Amino acid sequence: MLMRHFACYGGTQKDDEYVTNDIFIGGGGTDYATQQFLNIGYANRHGLIAGATGTGKTVTLQILAEGFSAQGVPVFLSDVKGDLSGLAVAGTPSHKLHEPFMSRAETIGFSDYSYGSFPVAFWDMFGKQGHPVRTTVSEMGPLLLGQLLGLSEAQEGILNIAFRVADEEGMPLLDLKDLQALLVWVGENASTLALRYGNVSPASVGAIQRRLLVLENQGAADLFGEPALELSDLMRTDKDGRGFINILAADKLMSAPKLYATFLLWLLSELFEELPEVGDPDKPKLVFFFDEAHLLFDDAPKALVDKVEQVARLIRSKGVGVYFITQNPADVPEDILGQLGNRIQHALRAFTAKDRKELRMAAQTYRENPRFDTEEAIREVGVGEAVTSMLQKKGVPGVVERTLIRPPSSQLGPIDLGTRAVLIAQSAMADKYNTRLDRESAFEILTKRADEAAKAAAKAEEEAEEATPVLREFNAARRYAGKGVSRSSSKRTSKPSESFGGAIASVVIKELKGTTGRRIVRGILGGLFKGR
Repeated sequence: MLMRHFACYGGTQKDDEYVTNDIFIGGGGTDYATQQFLNIGYANRHGLIAGATGTGKTVTLQILAEGFSAQGVPVFLSDVKGDLSGLAVAGTPSHKLHEPFMSRAETIGFSDYSYGSFPVAFWDMFGKQGHPVRTTVSEMGPLLLGQLLGLSEAQEGILNIAFRVADEEGMPLLDLKDLQALLVWVGENASTLALRYGNVSPASVGAIQRRLLVLENQGAADLFGEPALELSDLMRTDKDGRGFINILAADKLMSAPKLYATFLLWLLSELFEELPEVGDPDKPKLVFFFDEAHLLFDDAPKALVDKVEQVARLIRSKGVGVYFITQNPADVPEDILGQLGNRIQHALRAFTAKDRKELRMAAQTYRENPRFDTEEAIREVGVGEAVTSMLQKKGVPGVVERTLIRPPSSQLGPIDLGTRAVLIAQSAMADKYNTRLDRESAFEILTKRADEAAKAAAKAEEEAEEATPVLREFNAARRYAGKGVSRSSSKRTSKPSESFGGAIASVVIKELKGTTGRRIVRGILGGLFKGR
C-alpha cells in the first residue's frame, strides 16, 4: 500500500490520460497551472539537475526522492551539505523553511498537499553518521584504485602485478594493510617477479606505498574491509511497499573528493555488473543520484570517462536510472550529457563571456517552446523555479517549460542528531554492518610465512651454534692442503642473510594489525573495465 496523498506522485488527470504513477514535479505554463510530471516508465533513462548555488537543486532532489520512494523505487543519494536527512521525518507548517510552501502549493493547484515521512537508511563511509559502507580492495580493482591513487602508467602496472600475484597465491586483498603487506613482498621479490611480469622498480613500489599512506590519512582505511556492502541492501522496500531512500553522509567525505567520486563510480559499476538485464521496466529498480557530479570528471583520463559513458549508456537496461547533479551542465561531458533525457535546469548566472557561452549551449539542448526564449528563461527563473523537459511517450523529449517546483512533504533541512541516532539504531542494517569483521587475508598469510621463515632461520642458527668444531669444519668443507689441517675456528658462524620473512617481520608486523579471510575473488569492477 503506497502513500495516501497520491496527487503528490500520480493519480492525476493529465491531458485526458489518467496517470497512475508518474511523479509530480510542479506547475508549468504562464500561470503555473499546467502540471509537469516525470514519466516513471522513462525514469531509467537518466536525468540532470543543474543550477547555480542557492537556486533550489536540493529541494528538487528531495521531491524526486520522495516521488520515487512513494512508487516503490529505492533511491541512493549522497548528502553533500547534510540537508537531506529531513526525508526521514514529516515536515510541519510551523517550520520556518516551510512557510512559503503553502502559497506555492496553492499557486500550482496542489490541492491535497500534505506532510509525510519516508523510509530512510543512513550510510557513512566513516561509520559516524550512518551504517559503515565498505568494499574490499579486490572488489575495487586495480584500475579504479590506480585512479584513486593518481598512479603513473608504470606504477599502475606494478599494482596489476600485485593483484595477479594475490590471485595466484590465494591471498585475499580485503583491506589496505593487505595491499601494503603484499607490496612489501613484491618489492623484496622484484628480481624474481621481473622474469615473468617485467621490470618491478622498488622506487615505484615505494611511491605506491606513499600514496596509500596519504589515502589512509584521508580515512580510506574505513572504506576497505568487511562486511562489504551488498547491493541488495540498497534495493529494499518497507512493509507499505515504499522504496528505501539510502542517504550517504558526504559532508566530511567532500574533503577527499577523489575518494568520494571513486567510491560512487565503483558503486555504479557494481550495479552494472551484478544486475540482470530487464530491458525497459515499468519503473526503475533503483535510482542513483550523483551529487557534485563534476568531481567524477575533473582530471579524469579519457579511458575512464569513456567507461563512465559506457556504463551510463548500458545500465538503463538493468533498470537503474542515474541522475547527475551539478552547478553547470558543462561539467558533464557532452557524450554523457546527451544520454540524460529528463532535465531540470535551475537558474544559471552569466557574468563572463565563458558563462554566457555555456548558458547558450545549455539552452540549445532543449526542445524549443515558442512561448519564450529558453536562454533568457534559464537566466531569469527564480529560486524554486526551473526550466524542465521530461521524456514523453516513446522517449521523445518534451517541450521545454518554465516550472514552479512542488514543495516537499518531508522536512526541509537536517534532523537533529538524537533522532538520527535512534533511526540508525533501529535500522535492520545495524546488526549486519556496524561491527567490522577481521578475517584472515593477505596480511595474515604473509605474516605467517614471515614467522615461519624467522623461526627456521633461528633454528638453523641455533643448530650451527651447537655443532662441534669438527662438524663445523666438515660443514665448511675445508680442504686438506697437504701440509696439515688448518686450525679449526671457534668463531661464530655468520648469520644467514635476512630473508623476506625477516623483512616482513621488521617492516610489516610493527606497523599493522591482523585480520581473518576468504579466497580472493577478483573485483567485479576489474572485470567491467577489461577490454570489451
